This record gives sequence, C-alpha cells and structure tokens, in this order.
Amino acid sequence: MKYAFISQLSTDCSVRRLCLTLKVHASGYCAWLAEPTSARAKDDQRLLCLIKHSWLESGGVYGYRKIHDYLRELGEQCGRHRVARLMRQEGLRSQTGYRRRPGRYGGKLPVASPNHLERRFNVTEPNKVWVTDITYIRTYEGWLFLSVVLDLFSRQVIGWSMKPQMTSDLAIDALLMAVWRRKPKQEVMIHSDQGSQFSSGDWQSFLKANSLLGSMSRRGNCHDNAVAESFFQLLKRERIRRKIYSTRQDARTDVFDYIEMFYNPKRRYGFNNQLSPVKFEKRYFQSLESV
Repeated sequence: MKYAFISQLSTDCSVRRLCLTLKVHASGYCAWLAEPTSARAKDDQRLLCLIKHSWLESGGVYGYRKIHDYLRELGEQCGRHRVARLMRQEGLRSQTGYRRRPGRYGGKLPVASPNHLERRFNVTEPNKVWVTDITYIRTYEGWLFLSVVLDLFSRQVIGWSMKPQMTSDLAIDALLMAVWRRKPKQEVMIHSDQGSQFSSGDWQSFLKANSLLGSMSRRGNCHDNAVAESFFQLLKRERIRRKIYSTRQDARTDVFDYIEMFYNPKRRYGFNNQLSPVKFEKRYFQSLESV
C-alpha cells in the first residue's frame, strides 16, 4: 500500500506539472484522458461520411454550398461554414474549371454544330428530333458511364450504351442503336451538349454517314438539353440511388431493367398524358391508320 501510494503521488505530481506547462486545468486534462474524442468531433466524423458520399456521387464537382443543400434535404441541421470546414480539412474541393495556359486568346470558341433545337422540346412526330447525353454510375468496381438517345416526341429511350470509359465510342454506340431501331427515312436532328465525345471527328463522320443533323447546346447551359437531363434525374432518383452496385455488370443489368422493362413500356409520363413512351407512340400510329 505504501509503494502504491508513492507511485500515485508521483503520477499526480507529473500530471500537475504537465497541466501547468500546458496551462490547462487538471480536471479537464483527466476528463480528456477518459474520453479524448468529444461529442462534437464524433458528430463531425458522422457528417464527414455524408459529405464524402455526396461529393463522390457528384463526380467530385460539388462544393460546400450544394453539399450543404444535400445535407439539409436529409434532415441534417448544420451550417454552411461547418460543411466548408470539414471539406477543407479532408481536402475535398469543387470543380471550378481549369487554369488556362498563358498567352493571348481571342475570338469565339469553336463549336462543331450550332444550336438548331433552341429549346423547342415539343415535337409533333417521331424520328424528327433526338437528344443525347452521358452520365455516370458509381459502383464498388469503379465508374460506369451511360449514354442514352431519346426521341423528343414520346421521351422514349431509343438507344443506350454503357462502358467503363467515357469515350466517343460510348456516344456513337448509343446513337447506332437508335438508328438501327428506328431506321429513319428522313433527316433527324440529334441534339447534344458540347462534350468532347460529341465534337469528335468520329461523331461528326457518323452524323454525315447517316443523314443526321447535329445540334449542340450553348456552352455551360444544361437547360438547352433539359429533356436528357430530366431522364437522368428520374433514373437516379427512382433506381440508382436506391441501390448499391458491387460490380459494373450489376449496374448494367439494373439500368437495362429500368429502361427496357419499366421506363419505356410502363412508366407513366406527364408529358404523354400519363401514358408510357411506348403506349404514347402506339396511340399516335393508331391515329394515323384511322385517318
């Protein structure tokens, strides 16, 4: 007992000296030893997991403002400055563009095709205007990129392609499926954004070889291709965000099921008077036969 008391006394003395050096109270130091991680720090770690999930889901482009909005939608009560602090500590940054090389620049940026569509999304017949775009799907195996082609008349997905890389072949394969399925007898306008896949020489050659008229959105204006963006929002809200994909093949199978087994033949669309895209087109052709 005597030696234990002396040992405890010497330990207490060392704690007092340490507290004097650090200029902290001994009781606070002992409380920190008992539980070094505070409740605030634990909650920061929990929020950081949600922040990382939102940042990765955006492809690494979201900043603290959009991620804060995402957290508020989940019911989290936190401020923007707290989100910005956690992202800064973790090294998560928004995609704000690329630094231009030094030199003189002038004139307009080159555009492969002008904006022929000009947001005229109401089309009166099939195979007159198609729209296309590319999105990404996160899996544990890596990213899977999806390209789709929609007919503006019925909003039906008439072509799609999925690959692990976002190359020009991804977009061309989706358009090839649309041409093979529809076999248009007239010139069709195909509208896209100004992505490198749609401004490549292979894409432009494919358009010329198949009597397709290219049309492109204005730079940085996603509303010019709102129908394709709307489809991707539906796909992610109704299917992708409800699932966790272990492999790219799992994602391919599920996206195929959504497009071909649900969206095209069954999903009611407000634009189509609550009819699915397939039924809407079927009714259109039946009306032509009855005339």
